[in-house]
Amino acid sequence: MIRRVTTPLLALFLVGYAAGQAQNLFETAELDVEYYCNGRFENEFFRIELDPEATDEDYNQKCGEYYRCIPAPGGKKALSKGTCQTSMAFDIKLQICQIRREVKNCHVVNKPRDPVPRWPLLDGEQSECPGTDIQCGSGECMPKDRFCDNHPDCADGSDENICTPDKDPNRADVCDPRSCRWEKGCFCSVDGTRIPGDLIPAQTPQMITVTFTGAVNERNFRIFQDIFKDTTKNKGNDCTAKGTFFLSHAFTNYSAVQELHRKGHEIAVNSITTNKDPYYWTNLTAADYEAEMDGARLITEAFANISSGEILGLRVPKGRVGGNQQFQMMVDWGFLYDSSIAAPLGRLPLWPYTLMHRMPHKCLGTDQNCPSRNFTVWEMVMNELDRRDDPQFDERLTGCHYVDQCANINDPKQFRAFLEHNLARHYSTNRAPLGLHFTAAFFETRKDFLKEFVSWVSETAKSGDYYFVTMQQVINWMELPTEIAAIQNFGEWKGKCEVQGLPYCSLPNPCPSKVPRLFPHEEQMFLHTCEECPRTYPWLYDPLGNGYNDF
Repeated sequence: MIRRVTTPLLALFLVGYAAGQAQNLFETAELDVEYYCNGRFENEFFRIELDPEATDEDYNQKCGEYYRCIPAPGGKKALSKGTCQTSMAFDIKLQICQIRREVKNCHVVNKPRDPVPRWPLLDGEQSECPGTDIQCGSGECMPKDRFCDNHPDCADGSDENICTPDKDPNRADVCDPRSCRWEKGCFCSVDGTRIPGDLIPAQTPQMITVTFTGAVNERNFRIFQDIFKDTTKNKGNDCTAKGTFFLSHAFTNYSAVQELHRKGHEIAVNSITTNKDPYYWTNLTAADYEAEMDGARLITEAFANISSGEILGLRVPKGRVGGNQQFQMMVDWGFLYDSSIAAPLGRLPLWPYTLMHRMPHKCLGTDQNCPSRNFTVWEMVMNELDRRDDPQFDERLTGCHYVDQCANINDPKQFRAFLEHNLARHYSTNRAPLGLHFTAAFFETRKDFLKEFVSWVSETAKSGDYYFVTMQQVINWMELPTEIAAIQNFGEWKGKCEVQGLPYCSLPNPCPSKVPRLFPHEEQMFLHTCEECPRTYPWLYDPLGNGYNDF
């Protein structure tokens, strides 16, 4: 059933050289390495071609297998085979293993490639276009400033297919600390590891940001109250520990959100629809991002009674980023920061950075659409966490930026060690803020983990140099770096330092609505709020629930 056969001994030698590939020797020995690897990127996965007579059943049986070209001796290539877990299949477009029923491209061998212009030029390569013009993939020359402007100008559209931070011809400048000086109101870091104000680590407070992404409901609201008890205070300034909540709209209880906000936690947004298609978020226009994110902000302001100008952050669903369109929307609509971009696990963790300069790290993720231009927006980067049991002796593993993704952590003892190790890694190096990011439902089915986390937060807050703060409080500190010795009087952290009193309302309005087109499996949707009920369930393009959309 396999096409393209070459000399078995040569293929056997090439594949045998790749570390960890011994189990694949027999299966890859007869494959034509040159045919499959010529002109292919090393990070691209693909399938092996089957005979023209192959049936749907044959393709489905092979759908969990994928291959990659890896280096071999003498500048040659070898094939490395991977196999998805049982009940999973490989999605050639997304380049990841997915639940089998969600994969619809088992017949597709190669990831589709978009046409690209002749750019960037290789060393010594001469352009065939005048001045600074760039040659399209279709051959014509096009002015440089028409590339990556969200309007295809080349005949083949290739001018819009290189809009990454490292290839966009009009990308933001790389950080230059010689011209970007702190005393002149400018801060940047070449590699993202520099401490603001050039403080030494011993003078820098270790900030910890605990974030939850998703709907806030009655179940997890009680969990959040347990984590952020009134008695859990940062020893260094006597303020209660704070967290940040990136709200998704559906099923959120806005009276609970109002109480979280009253207690001093930060409220940010995660969109209205939380559309499950990752490419929806990758390709969304600025206008549609405004509808999703500013719409979610309007809903939260209206039904959680939060003042305009307090909700300043967002996180895009599915770990995706919307590129220049998303960040232009953020500038236009007054968002202060994004927290969607992950940074790979490296020697040192990264500090948050502004996008006034080029990103100081690789854009992590398959087909990720990171911003390439200059934007006056903060990126609260999500550092990958080290999930090894013994970081000193265990071999390196890929990191995880959501705690939920750290699949190898199975018991509370492991969980505690994971928290301690990652905190020590930040504290003992450059004291970049430690981000512990969870989905809103994480602890609902992990009661033993919750008990361990509540204990860890309480004990850590009492230790001295550690501060559980919100995303906005991190930015406040970075804009006015203050040494540990003076942090007790740092005014930006004193707002809602220790909140007492009762919730605004104890019996919120349930506000039922029938929206079968949006929620076909729900007889009614309830919007719990201390405010007046809307006419219908708020949604995209109708954030106040005035009934403009016919659901």
